[in-house]
Amino acid sequence: MFNSSKKNKFESGIIISIFIIIITLITYYICNALELGNLSIIIALIFSLVSAWGSYYYSDKIVLATCKARPATKEEDLKLVNILDALMVSSGLSKKPDLYVVEDSQPNAFATGRNPEHAVICVTTGLLEKLNYYELEGVIAHEMSHIKNYDILLSAVVSVFIGFIVMISDIFSRFLFWGGSKDRDDDSKANGILMLLGLIFLILSPIFGTLMQLALSRKREFLADSTAIELTRNPEGLISALQKLDNDPNELKTANSATANMYIVNPFRKNGNKKKKKSSNLWSTHPSTEDRINALKNIH
Repeated sequence: MFNSSKKNKFESGIIISIFIIIITLITYYICNALELGNLSIIIALIFSLVSAWGSYYYSDKIVLATCKARPATKEEDLKLVNILDALMVSSGLSKKPDLYVVEDSQPNAFATGRNPEHAVICVTTGLLEKLNYYELEGVIAHEMSHIKNYDILLSAVVSVFIGFIVMISDIFSRFLFWGGSKDRDDDSKANGILMLLGLIFLILSPIFGTLMQLALSRKREFLADSTAIELTRNPEGLISALQKLDNDPNELKTANSATANMYIVNPFRKNGNKKKKKSSNLWSTHPSTEDRINALKNIH
């Protein structure tokens, strides 16, 4: 478990560094297209560093605001609060995560935050209404496992960056549509190379970022499932919860493509499609529920 947490911290640092470089090049390209001259590289560096800092410290708040979550209370969510208190004994976490609730009929949940000391677990009202005690315990233990394994920083930062890059790409595509930029004779060869790289990253980074996001999510769900069983000693609770979540027909209204990987199951549903995917593919945000359940049944 320690090796997994250490690896996740290292991967988080690598990914943040990659995104700083990508955003710097994209911003530099945009600034040059806007003919800002020598200020372009300065603006690009400042913009990328500020966005990285903001994503690290405020990614959880951005995600919670996006899904319109409210703090959980003992008066309204006593069962949820009691389950978290009970799991804290076996979790090994030094600080209890903050609890939030989203008003939505789809049963789902996610964890976010930059580290276990600043962690959040968020569940939907559908989860509280449709799951029994042991099923809800399994889901909360799964989210606590993401916190314990340091998955939360990586998933939150990647989600914010993906949304950020998509937004920049959209803004610049509109700029090109409404007139683009004029060629400048005084552009140096170095500037031309940087602008070319910026353009390439502008076009391809949303695709690469999404693929990275999906691959990381799939890999970590299996680990979180197995760690959850270590906390609850009750695989049947999580197995039953996953079956209920997978069969629920509702779509989570506040979810989006940038945050979908954070949830315990894919928040998007195709109503009317009764054929279940037997395995995940390149574009899957999660492993298939069948694969996850089989893995849980094989835990000894």
